[in-house]
This record gives sequence, C-alpha cells and structure tokens, in this order.
Amino acid sequence: MNESTGISRAVSHGASGQIAEETITDMAGKVYGYVRVSSRDQNEARQIDAMKAYGVDEICVDKQSGKDFNRPEYQRLLARLSATDTLVVKSIDRLGRNYAEILEQWRAITKEIGAAVVVLDMPLLDTRRSHDLTGTLIADIVLQLLSYVAETERRFIRQRQAEGIAAAKARGQKFGRPRIDRGPEYPKVLRLWEQKAISAAEAGRRLGVSHGTFLKWARE
Repeated sequence: MNESTGISRAVSHGASGQIAEETITDMAGKVYGYVRVSSRDQNEARQIDAMKAYGVDEICVDKQSGKDFNRPEYQRLLARLSATDTLVVKSIDRLGRNYAEILEQWRAITKEIGAAVVVLDMPLLDTRRSHDLTGTLIADIVLQLLSYVAETERRFIRQRQAEGIAAAKARGQKFGRPRIDRGPEYPKVLRLWEQKAISAAEAGRRLGVSHGTFLKWARE
C-alpha cells in the first residue's frame, strides 16, 4: 500500500488463464480492460501491453475460440460493471463475432448498464467524450460502420479461402490426409477376407492398418 496515494496493486492468474491487475482506490468507478484471443495458441501480450499502457485498473482475459465464443471472464466482468465504470478494449471486434453481436454488447454496456466504453484503435469510439447528443450520435454511427466493415472483411476472408481451395482442387491439388498405399498384398488379403478365411482384424494386421481402414478399403 502506498500511503501517499492510497493505492494498492495486486496481480492474479485465474484457472481459466485470466490475468487480473487490480488497483484499489477510494475513487468511484473502475477502468476494466478486456482482452480476447480466439484460441489458446494465440498470444494476448499485445492487447495486455496496450491495456497497461492505458492504465486500466483490472485486466480480464478470455482464450476462447471464435466459433464457440464462450467467454466466462467477459460474463463475470459484465456482472461487476456499473454505471460509474469504464470498459476498455483494443479493437471493436473484441466485443463480438459479427455486426449484430457487437451492437448488442455495445448497447448492453452503454445503455443498459450505463458504463463507458473506450476502443483504443478508434479514438472516436470513446463514450466518455459523448455525453452530449451530437457526440452520442457520432459514436453510434461510427460503431455501426466499423462493425459492418469488420463483419464484411471476415466474410471476404472466408470467401477468398473458399475460392483458393476451389482453384487448387481444379489444378489437381489434394487436401486432407494423403491416401495410404494399400501395397501389393492387398488383393490377396482382400480375397481371403471375402472368402471368410480371415477376419477384418487379421486382414488389417497383415496390411499394417486398422481393421476399420481395411473395411473402408473393402467397401470402396
């Protein structure tokens, strides 16, 4: 505890990978930083560094896939967020996977809870500066535009990936696991199995594959 400022700082690591850096003061309202990466292999350090540079009181981290979008730390953060608090994110897409979800979360935080939101990558999206009607309208318009652009960009990426795969297939490029060579003994082993002289398990053993793989070959 620093007696001259009345501020104490603590850092904790939760079981789900949460990193919490908390500043306790006598002032009303806290500044929360929210960090999300879409898989456990991605590094959240860049977002965390941005939060620390901004000077947030507490950082909450979710490492979840974008497909499932199960965000336990975010849900706990929303439960604690009050009208005097501020939520800071690095970019607008940290709030949701698509246009509709981003808008839903923005309205829940700013309208229902009444907290402020700061988007570091877009200074215009800072509701602390939007207390008048004009400022609020500008923030809402910019939010909708950026959310739409973010979702459109993701759609274009998926479309380009699909087109690239289709073009590669047209050129004869193969995807997935390479086919296993059945070997010269396969016809003989297949005949023995068809004659019920050996089992599928024995056929697979002789060919060096599982009985399931052998049965798949036999049905082709």
